[in-house]
Amino acid sequence: MKDLFFDESSEQQYQPLAARMRPMSLSDYFGQEHLVGEGKPLRKMIESQHGHSFILWGPPGVGKTTFAQLFAKSMSAQFIELSAVMSGVKDIRAAVEKAKQWRTVHNSSTLLFVDEVHRFNKSQQDAFLPFIEDGTFLFVGATTENPAFELNSALLSRARVYRLTNPSVDVIKQVLLTALNDSEKGLGQLNICINDEQLEILARAADGDIRRSLNLLEILSDFIEPDMPVTPEILESVLGSSIRRYDRNGDVFYDQISAFHKSVRGSSPDGALYWMARMLDGGCDPLYIARRLLAIASEDIGNADPRALQIGLNAWDIFERVGPAEGNRAIAQAAVYMASAPKSNAVYQAYKDAMRDVSQQPSYDVPNHLRNAPTSLAKEMGHGEDYRYAHNEDNAFAAGENYLPEEIAEQRYYQPTDRGLEKKISEKLDWLNQLNESSAIKRYRR
Repeated sequence: MKDLFFDESSEQQYQPLAARMRPMSLSDYFGQEHLVGEGKPLRKMIESQHGHSFILWGPPGVGKTTFAQLFAKSMSAQFIELSAVMSGVKDIRAAVEKAKQWRTVHNSSTLLFVDEVHRFNKSQQDAFLPFIEDGTFLFVGATTENPAFELNSALLSRARVYRLTNPSVDVIKQVLLTALNDSEKGLGQLNICINDEQLEILARAADGDIRRSLNLLEILSDFIEPDMPVTPEILESVLGSSIRRYDRNGDVFYDQISAFHKSVRGSSPDGALYWMARMLDGGCDPLYIARRLLAIASEDIGNADPRALQIGLNAWDIFERVGPAEGNRAIAQAAVYMASAPKSNAVYQAYKDAMRDVSQQPSYDVPNHLRNAPTSLAKEMGHGEDYRYAHNEDNAFAAGENYLPEEIAEQRYYQPTDRGLEKKISEKLDWLNQLNESSAIKRYRR
């Protein structure tokens, strides 16, 4: 646990570039214009020097901790920081006591900043509630995960949520230029000769993470002497095989798989390939994508093209047999096929509707003519009586027969579309329905 008034005189003086360049005022804070621009909520909160508890939700390196510190500074508040990764209830109690003492001695407020707050369990999150209520401290939590899923509703009801987004490449370039030109805290004294194209490459390699961009710049500075130009070879040595940000269990994962699924559903092979490549580039298990394709084949394509299921299974099988290099191409082939295939969610919708009715309606008896009659007693009870064996009927279809309970005899769940093979299925079902209507024999005749 640390605060803004911690005496670091005995500590090592070296600080990473990212720490040295941390903004000391809102005018130095880059990005998040939707929150800190003129007239926007977080700027107004700082300018008023009065605020409320809130949650900052966003990916790593976008300025969550920095903003919390700027907010505390604007209010002349004590800043206490906890990490949910390293802290427990004991640390929470210590923070509460420190906030109470500060209020008593200095008659001033405390801002308690909890990083990675989603890692606290329910009881740990609940421990903050009474002290948020009585004003012991203003609570600011930072999370990379969706608060609606990861934080208690009681905590969310006491803290407003603000969403921070990845800064643009131009914003990251601004941050890098500031560091390059700052001779006091940055690298201005080195006079690094880097052109705009190289700066953009560095900014893009950071993949939306300002902290990471400054770390890369600092590594670059170790490779060169003052006034020495940056060469492509040096830049390549710094970046290496730049690992993109990809959280296999977090929001980024779900956002990208959602984009992939929606691209296939929306018949965009290009979108499907792009998001598949993004996920693979970030380390996603290819078989996760293969599993999602099988779900898409039944949910979004269905009987409009039943071959999609088999193609998805084939791609999975090929991956298992030949490994990632060739196997990934097979999965890509399946993704392109499904994106290009006719779409129908008629089976998916029919299944949902049937499940809804079964859960909400009475458990209707199986009609006698559909019951099994394995014993003489069952036969005496009329089980199987008057059952019409379809293969013995014209067109192998028992016209006028009904296979639903009498109470819902007219219910129709499956409504095929006019796309792909389902168009032919629809025509077939229409013809069978006409046979039913014209049949002299009708089950449940009213």
